[in-house]
Amino acid sequence: MIALTGKQKSHLRSLAMKEKPLFQIGKEGLTDALLQAIDAHIRKNELTKITVLGTADIAADAIAAAFAKRGIAIVQTIGKTVVLYRPNPERDRRIILPE
Repeated sequence: MIALTGKQKSHLRSLAMKEKPLFQIGKEGLTDALLQAIDAHIRKNELTKITVLGTADIAADAIAAAFAKRGIAIVQTIGKTVVLYRPNPERDRRIILPE
């Protein structure tokens, strides 16, 4: 898992605040297809926001733990919204983190 400092998390939160959630997790939960789609999006954009709908049987904290096992950093979990970050190792980073 990626260790982020408080300053880095603050920077990522400010970037995520401007974005709308691109993925929603509903009653089917965290399926393999959804995991692959989220992983592909993070590989390209490095930062994403996910919303957990009220019909989901899984909590936002459990979803965050599932992504942490995949090497994706949890920037923030507020209510039913999770912000995820992982730098792209294959090309230049789109997001430059402060030291």
